[in-house]
Amino acid sequence: MNFIKNNLANAITLGNLFSGCIGAVHLILGDYQTTAICIILSLVLDFFDGFVARALKANSNLGTQLDSLADMVSFGFIPGLAMFKMLEPFGNELFGLQLPFEIKYFGFLITLFSCLRLAIFNLDEEQKYYFKGLNTPSNTILVFGLLYAFKETQSFSFLLENELYLLIFTVVSSWILISPIKMIAMKFKSMKLQDNYPKLALLIGSILILAIFKIVGIPMVILYYIVISIIFQKQLK
Repeated sequence: MNFIKNNLANAITLGNLFSGCIGAVHLILGDYQTTAICIILSLVLDFFDGFVARALKANSNLGTQLDSLADMVSFGFIPGLAMFKMLEPFGNELFGLQLPFEIKYFGFLITLFSCLRLAIFNLDEEQKYYFKGLNTPSNTILVFGLLYAFKETQSFSFLLENELYLLIFTVVSSWILISPIKMIAMKFKSMKLQDNYPKLALLIGSILILAIFKIVGIPMVILYYIVISIIFQKQLK
């Protein structure tokens, strides 16, 4: 019984990793719907592994390391691979010049900075009630959300049909992962209404965006999240 109690959260974390692996394979194959399902499953499992560990008082250093390693695939490799797929149609051409390599490999800059962000998070004891920089699950939703919305509705074509815009987006997406910008975390330090205005604004705004724009609203929610976090910087502590 103690073995199950001590390892249930770790098993959930490994489920996150397994889902991420399947999602990555289907992304390579161009099956974006299955990848979307796998990302959602990984998000759910990523939430519940920590919840279960706290509920069973089974927190451990092993669990912390497993969580980051699983996230590295589900929320590190997948967004880099999504950008790889978005840049793939442009081959080795940039500004009309023929480069000696294909620019799609720049997409993995997001994966590298996701790895760096996860390592920083593990060492930073400040990020208990807020995030410093955009967390990797949110960045995954943003990057993959753009690709998925484009494939399903042809939205954001101005971005996905321009290699320069995509490269700029890649750099910004990578930087914001390790930026000093404080981001709202749905962790409650106080139950007072005035202390939770940022969370309420994020929740209500996100619901409205998704209700109005549906699939197209997925990446828009993350952009809204970033903007709201910047607006409420002084209240995040």
